[in-house]
Amino acid sequence: MALAGIVCLVIGASWTVRAAEAASSAYVTNAGSASVSVINTATKTVLTNISVGLTPEHIAITPNGAFAYVTNSGSNTVSVIATASNTVVGIPIPVGSNPVGIAITPNGAFAYVTNFGSIPGSVSVIAMASNTVVGTVTVGTNPTGIAITPNGAFAYVANSGSNTVSVIATASNTVVGTVTVGTNPTGIAITPNGAFAYVANSGSHTVSVIATASNTVVGIPIPVGSNPVGIAITPNGAHAYVSNFVANTVSVIDTATNTVVGIPIPVGERPDFLAVSPDGGSVYVPNQSSNTVSVIATATNSVIGSPITVGTAPTGVAFTSVDIPIIPTLSDGALLLLVGAMAATLTLRIARRSIVSR
Repeated sequence: MALAGIVCLVIGASWTVRAAEAASSAYVTNAGSASVSVINTATKTVLTNISVGLTPEHIAITPNGAFAYVTNSGSNTVSVIATASNTVVGIPIPVGSNPVGIAITPNGAFAYVTNFGSIPGSVSVIAMASNTVVGTVTVGTNPTGIAITPNGAFAYVANSGSNTVSVIATASNTVVGTVTVGTNPTGIAITPNGAFAYVANSGSHTVSVIATASNTVVGIPIPVGSNPVGIAITPNGAHAYVSNFVANTVSVIDTATNTVVGIPIPVGERPDFLAVSPDGGSVYVPNQSSNTVSVIATATNSVIGSPITVGTAPTGVAFTSVDIPIIPTLSDGALLLLVGAMAATLTLRIARRSIVSR
């Protein structure tokens, strides 16, 4: 009887993964073509391309999956996409200079946007009920990546120009801590339990680990590939995936030991800010110079299928996740321009990450 229950559970889990994949979409920002590509994660095909502002960098999707928020670095704005119709709604939201990173609070009330080009560096706070900026927080120089703790209490900002991470208390929108990390920190991700923040140091070719309870770096920096930029953690917290921008690979970190496992995974040229699917089964990697997205199966840590062709210079990716449960990695694995205006903005990209460099 116990065996029968397990079999039913496995079958149910497999069906859930298939249903989740069918309902899920990946949204990819194309910095070079001022658009967002929408990928059906079940078929691995592009459904549509949505025009947004100049040089869209990163993207975040509301917890209910209804809207996608896109930072337009070349327009100094944030565009809002209604995911039901895949159309831009409202007027672009003005923020600071050269917005790059964006993260949304777990309750869906606020979006935090890093303004890479603002002097001093700053983070704009958008109230999502009105889509207006309600606060600006001064942080370090050239803020790039940003992540919010699962309880929504803190936002962690990677300041690529000052080699620090700023910690913002979201209740007061004030900086309550500054942590020194490696050179040119760009991407940042927080474990599902909120205990640690992992920071990709592009200039040091390492990942730093911050204990959020004390806001101190723990252990020694973890060596990865050349110029790591993006980092994402699986929903079960077991692994962190790091895109090595110059090495054209993705490194996998075991978060229990904070060591790299296996060999780096070859992907396309200039892999950028990657993301893990809501079920934990796949990692989508935008390859900036290949104009493609590679899909890694986390069960095997290998690329599956052919790269998905998207727009020009893809830089970021986010998933819709409505009613998609977290499934153990093995389940999904088993299933398997405006050129001038944009060029000026692209030269600001961190760690000399030129859109046109190859």
